[in-house]
Amino acid sequence: MVNIFDVSQRELLEELAKELQQIQDCKPPEWAAFVKTGHFRERPPTNENWWYLRTASVLKQIYKKGPIGVSKLRTFYGGKKNRGAKPEKFFKASGNIIRKILQQLEKAQLAKQVEKGVHKGRVITPKGRSLVDKAAKRLIKVSPKEDGQPGRDKEKKT
Repeated sequence: MVNIFDVSQRELLEELAKELQQIQDCKPPEWAAFVKTGHFRERPPTNENWWYLRTASVLKQIYKKGPIGVSKLRTFYGGKKNRGAKPEKFFKASGNIIRKILQQLEKAQLAKQVEKGVHKGRVITPKGRSLVDKAAKRLIKVSPKEDGQPGRDKEKKT
């Protein structure tokens, strides 16, 4: 079974972003072209499809770490702010962007809210897991790993 750990993460995010562009519920809001992704950033993203890449990244984080909430995702996407002569300081990413992405993923039925004991947050649904695994499977078929693992479209050396 192929999963997300068998492929290049950057290629996986690009493939997932292409898939998410086809889903009607995952569209960037009007303000997405003008907003910074966090308090620590100096400028808005220059990539035109940054919303889909961030959505793909959030979906991947839910796949790996779920249940996960907005606060932990804000910390994950946060960074250091350049404060001039003062030392750099860590700031969290924008919560509004992450909330909107999570709401879109729920509306598209790729993620859902759950409570597991004391942990609550979003987990990936079977539909979302299928989407991510199929994207990884397509990438494996295109470019198999060159690490010598048997069963990856390569013959065993004898």
